[in-house]
Amino acid sequence: MSYSIIIMIIGILLIIVSFFLKDSTKKMESEVEELSITLYQETSAIKRRLKIVEEELLLEGSKITVPKKQKTKPVIHEIIRSQVLELHKQGYSLPEISKRSSLSIEDVKYVIGGGK
Repeated sequence: MSYSIIIMIIGILLIIVSFFLKDSTKKMESEVEELSITLYQETSAIKRRLKIVEEELLLEGSKITVPKKQKTKPVIHEIIRSQVLELHKQGYSLPEISKRSSLSIEDVKYVIGGGK
């Protein structure tokens, strides 16, 4: 017998055996469906809880006042501070000093004003 006939017989036998084997995809499909239903239920429950918490926070939010942020003083190195003061003495404008010292205009005003 030739190899092609042997391979064809093995292929036919495998096809016949596959009809009698248990189909695992049905089981997998049912597990995935069950998992998706469970996930949907849990997501819905979490959404309901979140809505309740948001409502409670809105009720409590009207009672609580948020403290205003205090402006913090910037920490500027002494070398940059002296550079800014020197540029100011030389007559440079605030935007030019800001550009050369890589500070914001507010920080430049803070340094020129003596930290006030």
